[in-house]
Amino acid sequence: MIKNSIDGMMKYRFLLSQLVSRDFKTRYKRSILGVLWSMLNPLLTMSVQYIVFANIFKWDVDNYAVYLLIGTVTFNFFSEATQAALTSITGSASLITKVYIPTYVFPVAKVLSSCINLCFSTLALYLIIFIQGLQLNPYHLLIPVMYVMLIGFAIGIGLILSSLMVYFRDTQFLYGVVIVLWMYLTPLFYPVEIIPAEWMGIYSLNPMFQYVTFFRTLVLEGALPSLQCFGFCFGYCVSFLLIGYAVFRKLKRNFILYI
Repeated sequence: MIKNSIDGMMKYRFLLSQLVSRDFKTRYKRSILGVLWSMLNPLLTMSVQYIVFANIFKWDVDNYAVYLLIGTVTFNFFSEATQAALTSITGSASLITKVYIPTYVFPVAKVLSSCINLCFSTLALYLIIFIQGLQLNPYHLLIPVMYVMLIGFAIGIGLILSSLMVYFRDTQFLYGVVIVLWMYLTPLFYPVEIIPAEWMGIYSLNPMFQYVTFFRTLVLEGALPSLQCFGFCFGYCVSFLLIGYAVFRKLKRNFILYI
């Protein structure tokens, strides 16, 4: 069944690319700055957080601007991608009810369209890296590997959310609360060291903690992430892709009755 879905994805790759293109054009329609917002948004967010957390809370973190922006870029992509995927089926009801299209294409397209913003946000990150005078290292070449695992994880979550949204429209409100809580449980703007040692075992189970740690290890430490970190990131990617696929496949049978 998974092979059939992959074959279907390849068959409808033109449609997938058109959906991604449509989302990208719609997002910046009538916007004066256009795609520049994709770079400005993480920079402005980081600036506000930097003023608050670096100056008010006085956290002493080396290269805090880069530390902060890595967390912001990573989590913002995940939040944007999953929230867009959440409404992908209900928002495409008029198309789904008229033309046969594999429904999983819609949440996947939403996640992939968010990758465009991720690319621009990464450029913003490297601008700050350059300004801060951080040395580039060969481990930066592994950032795409982390991105692929993060994208796979986001697709898995997106498949689950989009299928639940068809049956339970309150899913979007509940997930809005969950994503805010998730953000505060991930060390985006505060140092990991403030977490009590006895809580680290549970805290490290947070998938976004692992992805952010993977990213920061490559850039800030200039080293390979631990095998445990890589295992968590890869495991969350594969397991949630499989879980998302299974949930979506089971629930999609009655989509037509609820959308």
